[in-house]
Amino acid sequence: MAFVSAVSVRGLATSCSFHSVVKNVTVIGSGLMGSGIAQVAAQSGHSVTIVDVNDDVLKKSSETIQKSVQRVAKKQFDNNKEAGDKFVSSALANISFSTDSSKSVQNADLVVEAIVENLEVKQKLFAELDKVSPQHTIFASNTSSLPIGEIASQTQRLDRFGGLHFFSPVPVMKLLEVIRIPETTEETYKKLLEFGKAVGKTCVTCKDTPGFIVNRLLVPYKNEAIAMLERGDATKEDIDTAMKLGCGYPMGPFELGDFVGLDTSYYILEGWSKRFPDNRLFRPAPTLERLVKEGKLGRKTGEGFYKYDKK
Repeated sequence: MAFVSAVSVRGLATSCSFHSVVKNVTVIGSGLMGSGIAQVAAQSGHSVTIVDVNDDVLKKSSETIQKSVQRVAKKQFDNNKEAGDKFVSSALANISFSTDSSKSVQNADLVVEAIVENLEVKQKLFAELDKVSPQHTIFASNTSSLPIGEIASQTQRLDRFGGLHFFSPVPVMKLLEVIRIPETTEETYKKLLEFGKAVGKTCVTCKDTPGFIVNRLLVPYKNEAIAMLERGDATKEDIDTAMKLGCGYPMGPFELGDFVGLDTSYYILEGWSKRFPDNRLFRPAPTLERLVKEGKLGRKTGEGFYKYDKK
């Protein structure tokens, strides 16, 4: 996979009509989510450019993607090394890297943002990209909790804006939430759906509501489990056991919270509670807030609701 610090500049599209198929994808952000999105797009034949702030983080992304694609190939082509090698080389050849976001969007059919969960930062990014992107380019955010409409509000292409909420790890998780705002045209919506299906995801659609489908149900569920613990209704162990054996969940709410990161749930709830102060379900449980402030975030720090051996 060639590692470059910039991509070639291509001419701006002169027509406002959409291209028939999404072929060229620019992913802004090379972290875990951005790299995963880029990988599945490249594996499905899209030309992908990953953009981030410097060459060091892009190099790390390149190495991560290469290892991940090799794992996919080993699983899919276990008895056919030649086919597996071809799959890897083809996918990696579809990816280029850049530190110049303006140049990287000039041939983009779709721009997917996967940067820090900060509304102002996302708004600033899209406002800048809106000025230099072709008219046909569709913008999408991978946010898990921020309003798509507010992210899009600083652009002049509300009709070509939506949400594509992938789940981690992207190469493994099959679900994709496709979010449309009131201004999203049917054509844009269909393009987003087609892209999601092309990269091998099962797509579900949701309006621009807090947390979309999964997090709107999952985050308050975990928060309510903590409230049960605080009231002394049951122990965390019994609550986890009940949800695993009674509902067939692979993890209980406390195990899941520790696995995802307690800070993730806390900051999502904190943001929602500021926007919707009258909704009791959106108020972070005091125990959750205390653990986050103490730096006990779950598995990644060695302790959350449970303690873990740090390896």
